[in-house]
Amino acid sequence: MSLFAEHLVVVRGGGDLATGVVARLHRAGFPVVVLELPVPSTIRRTVAVARAVSEGTAVVEDLTARLVQTPAQALDLSTTGTIPVLVSESLATFPKPTTVLVDARVAKVSLDTSLDQAPLVVALGPGFVAGYHCHAVVETMRGHHLGRVLWAGSAAPNTGVPGLVGGKAAERVVRATRSGAIVWEVDIGDPVVAGRIIGRIDGEPVPARLAGVVRGLIDPSRPATPGLKIADIDPRADPTVCFEISDKALAVGGGVLEAVLTRHDRIMPV
Repeated sequence: MSLFAEHLVVVRGGGDLATGVVARLHRAGFPVVVLELPVPSTIRRTVAVARAVSEGTAVVEDLTARLVQTPAQALDLSTTGTIPVLVSESLATFPKPTTVLVDARVAKVSLDTSLDQAPLVVALGPGFVAGYHCHAVVETMRGHHLGRVLWAGSAAPNTGVPGLVGGKAAERVVRATRSGAIVWEVDIGDPVVAGRIIGRIDGEPVPARLAGVVRGLIDPSRPATPGLKIADIDPRADPTVCFEISDKALAVGGGVLEAVLTRHDRIMPV
């Protein structure tokens, strides 16, 4: 049995960054439960355990996630090596106390996370103040500080501009220009050229802004709204990156694991 088998970690959010967190904690031996929305907004669905909400199961590298219906089912499944995903917009109550809570929703603002929700509360990215909203914040901005653990203060503010990937930033992200239903004409992993129509919103074409591979597409069951991020094109044109947890997600996940192990006095009192 793992040294950490009795210490339940609840991760709010099942997107690609959250999945990096889940991977690091799960591989270290922590039982992990993921809480997600009824219709997740994640783009990189092939590397997100959130996909279990719509498909029932999701396999990401060596992780298998499965949708469950109740907190009790989630707790039971967390001890089997499979990641339970529970639809819960609020913080669920489990039959066993939560040891660590990770806010991995990356909402860029503080929603409803507070210090009193678990012995150790860790949050990702901007919008949180360590010591006020949570015990620790992990930096999510690409660059020299990515994955660093902050025990005081905040992560770098949200710039609204995606980090550089393959020398491209804002142009690799596709955002909706109108409201409506989305129909995709490509799949994640497909190569595209600049200007290629990758889908339509109520019949209006959605073009790729650059050449590369389609790294992410929002679930078409989620209606588009103006400005919503709906797709991601990777200019490196390497389809393998579409199916592997990213360097960024693993760095952030490593920061969360560091925070948990650093504060072992909170999770493993003597």
